[in-house]
Amino acid sequence: MAEHGLSSLTALVEAIRKQPRSGLKEAVVDAMTTNETLWFRDNHPFRILEEKLLPELAAEKTVQPIRIWSAACSTGQEPYSIAMIIAELKKRNPALVRRQVKIVATDLSGRVLEIAKRGEYEMLAIGRGLSRERLAMHFDEVDSGVWKVKPEIQRMVEFRPLNLKDSYALLGKFDIIFCRNVLIYFSADLKTDILRRMHATLKPGGYLMLGASESLSGLQDKFEMVHCRPGIVYRAK
Repeated sequence: MAEHGLSSLTALVEAIRKQPRSGLKEAVVDAMTTNETLWFRDNHPFRILEEKLLPELAAEKTVQPIRIWSAACSTGQEPYSIAMIIAELKKRNPALVRRQVKIVATDLSGRVLEIAKRGEYEMLAIGRGLSRERLAMHFDEVDSGVWKVKPEIQRMVEFRPLNLKDSYALLGKFDIIFCRNVLIYFSADLKTDILRRMHATLKPGGYLMLGASESLSGLQDKFEMVHCRPGIVYRAK
């Protein structure tokens, strides 16, 4: 409000309505959204990806690319973490990643998507969950204390703007969806709507990965719970 010379919240809302292309709405979105993230968050989802999901997909008799969606990707740590797991597994056991892997990462905030696309992080961000071994393996130091994701990791990820309340039709179908630590901010009805539409974007037998404090409720007709000890994933029926 101060930046745009507006005296009240009502005036702010009215300005957004009158000037939808002014960039004001996007500025409000950037100011309001929670962009908490770190590398390999909670760890077990990435272990499940490496030890269970990717081997299952490798066993399928198809040459179609493996497609993974990182929803609400913030500044890119989650999709890049996924890409690193895939690159490491491919190096150790090429047979498990013989198909091309495409990662689509989406977020509502244009500001965080620009950071994610650049793939450059200062040491404060690097230190949140990234080991020294992975820093050396997957990053180049481009400035004092600034590290950039290597091109082969960046090429695996496509970043797109998306509000989870909007249509997913243009995203296509996925084998795996990571939607972690975002549904907790939505009402019960909106959460159910989002999960039903995510189910529609999953291929039959595809997997949904939620955050540690999140769960499905009332959607037993769409998903079955799979215990991985530790961790839980949901398989699309």
